[in-house]
Amino acid sequence: MYFLGIDLGGTKIAAGLVDSSGRLLVKRSIPTKRERPFQEIIKDMAFLAQGLVEEAGLSLAAIQSIGVGSPGTPDVKNGVLLYNNNLGFRNVPLRMEIQRYLPLPVHLDNDANCAALAEGLVGAAKGVSSSVTITLGTGIGSGVIINHQIYGGFNNAAAELGHMVIEVNGEACTCGRRGCWEAYASATALIRQARAAAADHPGSLMLALAEGDPAKITAKTAFDAARQGDAVAFGVVEQYFDYLAVGISNVINIFQPEIIVIGGGISQQGEYLLSALQKRVAQEIYTSNINNLPTTQLKVAVLGNDAGIIGAALLGFTAGQRRGLTLA
Repeated sequence: MYFLGIDLGGTKIAAGLVDSSGRLLVKRSIPTKRERPFQEIIKDMAFLAQGLVEEAGLSLAAIQSIGVGSPGTPDVKNGVLLYNNNLGFRNVPLRMEIQRYLPLPVHLDNDANCAALAEGLVGAAKGVSSSVTITLGTGIGSGVIINHQIYGGFNNAAAELGHMVIEVNGEACTCGRRGCWEAYASATALIRQARAAAADHPGSLMLALAEGDPAKITAKTAFDAARQGDAVAFGVVEQYFDYLAVGISNVINIFQPEIIVIGGGISQQGEYLLSALQKRVAQEIYTSNINNLPTTQLKVAVLGNDAGIIGAALLGFTAGQRRGLTLA
């Protein structure tokens, strides 16, 4: 039994074939060319998926379902993509369009939810029933898994954790509010903070590592300079850890998941990141003074860019199949 997963992005469409153990067998990607009508983009998605089946030497009869992960808000029940800002999609009948080319069951969900499902079932949180995956990138993506299922709220728009406010009347966020966690703890926010600090302290190693060009300062630049003993970079990174820990502590207080998985480019800092967060979070969470109570673990994501594809494919797994995966 096999499942197709499609990760619909603004730049590329990635697709893969997943087996009944949740293992990614083969994957391919093509440019999205997002300026086109949705009918053309979805036709490419279907043909990409069909090509994977042929490449694997299978027939459509061997495929159980197709899953699609997309940014934005889905109507999971009816297979309609209600809103995708990156592509300009509004009320796109994605399931119906794919089924014009591939007569298979089609499942749809938010891409961050799909990544969370993958990490929760076959990735860093494999073996537990509840987890939260937080992806630190341009923004903060997030997905909540409860009892092996995506928690989407009554309208499938839940778990926008990056848009909880941690600073009233704080930094402007792309969502229109002020003080959102995303505005302080995304990779974009760290880059902004590092560039501002380098501008105020031109002798900082961050500027030297960026060849004297503030525009070349990245999140990695801040971490590299901090590790090499630069006081300015160290201050930036420590403040960033504080912002990140506040949001993570809030998530733990709300959901008490067994594991929080941290993904995105920032997660490449590994133990340096985890040790800093664990110390701060241990002091911030509501249960910090309760002895002998199990606490949430923090882990780094392990599936990388494949998480979206695998998670989309896993949308087609039944509840029983998902529980079984955790025991494999």
